[in-house]
Amino acid sequence: MKFAYFPGCVAKGSSREVEDAMRCVVKAVGIDLIDMPGAACCGAGVMKQGNHRLQLAINARTFAMAEEQGMDVLTPCATCQGNMYEDLTLLLEDEPLRSEINEVLERTCGMRFEGNLRMRHLLDVLVEDIGLDVIASKVVNPVDFPIAGYYGSPMLRASANGDDDPHNPVYFEDLIRALGGDAVDYDGRTASVGFPGLLSQEKTAMKMTASVLSEAKQEGARIMATACPLAHFNLDVYQVKAGKTTGKDTSMPVIHLPELVAYALGYNVDRYAQLRTRILVIGD
Repeated sequence: MKFAYFPGCVAKGSSREVEDAMRCVVKAVGIDLIDMPGAACCGAGVMKQGNHRLQLAINARTFAMAEEQGMDVLTPCATCQGNMYEDLTLLLEDEPLRSEINEVLERTCGMRFEGNLRMRHLLDVLVEDIGLDVIASKVVNPVDFPIAGYYGSPMLRASANGDDDPHNPVYFEDLIRALGGDAVDYDGRTASVGFPGLLSQEKTAMKMTASVLSEAKQEGARIMATACPLAHFNLDVYQVKAGKTTGKDTSMPVIHLPELVAYALGYNVDRYAQLRTRILVIGD
């Protein structure tokens, strides 16, 4: 099983742990990731506010790169997934727009986008293509504690989460249980934490972030795993500030989905031990 790999900017920058864990996960489940050197940022929900056609051209170029390899695109980032899925859908449905964007591609890089691919997120690939039974059979270190899964609203808003229900998704919870964990049910799992609003409306973003973290903790979560590295930035780096801004209890370890799966499948055992320590020290 091969995919053209689009890690997203965060996995290649401030959150290298996503990239490290992804390589472990795909090795464990038999996925080959084919890199796309030179693939550009998807726009992250920001670029289209200023110039959507520029974003469409950039993402169409990435799609064309994947098509040249005859592969679907796989990403570990819910923001990338939602953003690129929306652009892919728009280009497929609007032929005049697709022709316009292809003219730009042909003029600037000699490429052409045909639309013969799908955008996939790691979460739906694990559930739909690999299968929960297969994943459960590979678990070495059961993550036997209450875990709050956080989807990342861009992926759900775009209905870009495979065959899962975008209004009442279950894939993350099903995966947590397959890994030996106790999936925590809380409303905030599908809510936004305000990224990229953090850049211009920080106080509002802090309130949204605190709401998700505090509710998950109230419902018994000892740790949170997120399918979106950009949301992870709010939930992890800014959680103390979110707590101080709102007066809510936001103290909770927050890790990435690939990290959780990698730990459970026996990789990064030393970091897995640190994770348990973080749960005891930060989570209580």
